[in-house]
Amino acid sequence: MKNVLIIEDDLEIIHLLEIHLKDLGCSITSATQGDDGLRKAIEQVPDLIILDVMLPEMDGIEVCQKIRANNVQSPIIMLTARSEEIDKVLGLEVGADDYLTKPFSVREFIARVKAIFRREKMSVKEEVNTTSEKIMHFQNLSVDVEMRKVVLNGIKVELSPKEFELLVLLSSNPGKSYDRTKLLNLIWGYDFKGYEHTVNSHINRLRSKIEPDMSNPKFILTTWGVGYKFNEEL
Repeated sequence: MKNVLIIEDDLEIIHLLEIHLKDLGCSITSATQGDDGLRKAIEQVPDLIILDVMLPEMDGIEVCQKIRANNVQSPIIMLTARSEEIDKVLGLEVGADDYLTKPFSVREFIARVKAIFRREKMSVKEEVNTTSEKIMHFQNLSVDVEMRKVVLNGIKVELSPKEFELLVLLSSNPGKSYDRTKLLNLIWGYDFKGYEHTVNSHINRLRSKIEPDMSNPKFILTTWGVGYKFNEEL
């Protein structure tokens, strides 16, 4: 059974989402204020968080930032009633996995939830080389794909789900360059055309956690005019 936390101040929307999530076999916890939702996210570490942008006390963008700052890696789907693209971009850049703009169809919501759960099981599937090694070693960096664990200099590195998937994808294919659009399609699983700079933000956060020198990356290299690749010489 998947545990889902809904952080939303509209009780009718909470009730609607509860009905359909329960049909998927999920157990539901809800919060109507941002600070309460943040507390529950940290205490419960649910399998999925549905997070509204417009919340009393603390808005959804800030809640998302603080959830990630507390190393809660639960997938997050953000809900926004606004039409401005900035909400969607900000949500993805602060660590959300997906977003839906209100009003949305129940069918679309269920499809997104199922996609999140499916990706959590399969991760970055087709593009990851079918190697017999479950743990990849690159000098002082190791990536355990099965356990979703990254260790640098003997210390575990806390990565968000998308940061981990980016690292697994790139490190499984050393030397192969991926453009930003391809990475968006592979990692986020939807057509986020126009949000390519979101990839830059995630790469920068990933680099800040594993690179000894951000100005001269050792593991994740920039392929000028294309995108990014993992250093094939390690």
